[in-house]
Amino acid sequence: MTVFPIRRRPVLSALTLSLLLAHGGVAHADERESLETLRQTTLGLIEALVQNGVLSRDKAQALIAAAQAQGQAAAASTAGAPAAESATPTADVAGSAVGTTPSGRPVQRVPYVSPALRAQLREEVKEEVLATAREERWGVPNAPTWANRIQIDGDFRYRWQRDRADNNNTAPDDYLIAEYSNVGRISRAPDFSAYAVDTAGKAYSTANTQHDVTRDRIRLRLGVNAKVTDEVAVGVRLASGNTTDRVSTNQTLGQNFNKTALLIDRAFVKIDPTEWLSLKAGRLPNPWFSTEMIWSDNLNFDGLAATASWWSEDGKWGPFATLGWFPVKEENPGVRGRRSLVGAQAGSQMDLSERTRLKFGLAYYRYYNIAGRDDSASYYPDTSTSSTTIVAYPTTVGRYDYESGLRQKGNTVFETAPAADLDLAPHWGLAYNFAPVALTASAEFAHFNPYSLLVSAEYVYNTAFDVGDFQRRAGAAFAGVNPGGRRDGYQLKLAFGALDVREAGQWQVSASYRHVGSDAVLDAFTDGDLGLGGTNLKGFTLGGAYGLYHNTSLSVRYLSATSIDPTINSLVPSSKYGVSSLQVDLNVRF
Repeated sequence: MTVFPIRRRPVLSALTLSLLLAHGGVAHADERESLETLRQTTLGLIEALVQNGVLSRDKAQALIAAAQAQGQAAAASTAGAPAAESATPTADVAGSAVGTTPSGRPVQRVPYVSPALRAQLREEVKEEVLATAREERWGVPNAPTWANRIQIDGDFRYRWQRDRADNNNTAPDDYLIAEYSNVGRISRAPDFSAYAVDTAGKAYSTANTQHDVTRDRIRLRLGVNAKVTDEVAVGVRLASGNTTDRVSTNQTLGQNFNKTALLIDRAFVKIDPTEWLSLKAGRLPNPWFSTEMIWSDNLNFDGLAATASWWSEDGKWGPFATLGWFPVKEENPGVRGRRSLVGAQAGSQMDLSERTRLKFGLAYYRYYNIAGRDDSASYYPDTSTSSTTIVAYPTTVGRYDYESGLRQKGNTVFETAPAADLDLAPHWGLAYNFAPVALTASAEFAHFNPYSLLVSAEYVYNTAFDVGDFQRRAGAAFAGVNPGGRRDGYQLKLAFGALDVREAGQWQVSASYRHVGSDAVLDAFTDGDLGLGGTNLKGFTLGGAYGLYHNTSLSVRYLSATSIDPTINSLVPSSKYGVSSLQVDLNVRF
């Protein structure tokens, strides 16, 4: 689930220190004692940073001097302001005056500071000093300049996963028989008809829909972010996985102790010409506010993205807008125009109160040159012999394919040249175009300190779902055929506990439900875990995470999903697929 980040309130450390180090007096003795205690605590913190080599003595003295100077300037600026009338007696305090006592001596009135506020100020000062120390590398002698501009992070995950197939799943042989009897010229799980040929020339199924599978998997990601200037940065991330699965960085163990590939997962430049505009180019992280129903959490995008965002003067709301263009497949002589994705999104973040935050976005995505078409012209009879074997023009065959290396399962596909596919391996093309509109919303309710309730919801509707358009593209073999399918989907998710489980003892529990039609979104880029990936499924996820140590957590998820529409087509209405998965993860961040 994507949830908007919590904005950290700006902390004016110099002004805070001036209140602690340069205050002229207080209205009551107990307040004087409390502020003096806070002052000594702050001085003690700075001295501890000096003793541990985090902060040099010169920097500490300069920090205290700057705070005192700013506090004196603040007091001087209020010297001429009239004192508010008060029936409460005031104490004489030396220093600049705001009003006078009956004896004519100057006094200064300081508002009451509650214990909670004092604790908050103390923590904010501590956090800001430590953050500055890390950024400026205090206490690290002769640190090279590049060290201040490079940030390295990463994570490692070990996963045990058990996938249990439903007892009533359609057998792989049924998919194979349907395909070669022309009943299966339309399908929503074409890879379940995969087969091989034995030495006797007989075909047998190689797909699995009925057997349980247990796997141990690892994931490693290592990122480097380099700040070139205040406006320009470069991001690079390496990740495990393979080049055929863009929605997973998992590497399955048990490959005869073979080595694991480490691939370029991200490589992009980020330019911020102004405070409110950010531009990215290359292989970049997901720029959209969305859930995993449309874009997998592991998916990265190739192309260009621009995001504009800002906050109102009162800090209560902040609109944002994102535009993006992403090439999906490069142009080649056999394809008319390159396949690409264009998207636009607008929305806003809103802080309704200190404990309630909302975010919503409306997005429109459109794919170009991705739908299938009649490809019969790419095949012709082999007239060199007396046989009726069908052969293909190598420069054009497969130009409208939705290839197996891209698709997951769920989208409605059809054989682009069914007559030729009787002799050759079938070529599958998308039955529908895709131009989904998506409404996404999330909320954070921090009324249960120190826990939070997180809620997210998303609805998607494919505006390009058109049976008539399919019939025009698919050719004479599909004249009058309705391929069926569904054009919309939705997801709901709840999470309660820590916002992010990073420390020992922190925990979070979550639950979600998804109902996504076969052709609501492109199945290639959606989540690959629920139902083992794709669309045309409905199901739920239950999960929990617990912090074992700092940046080390253990999590468990149970996912269960079944198909909505027949996985072959309406001519085989009993075809179905369902799977339940149990995932146990050990996560370590560094």
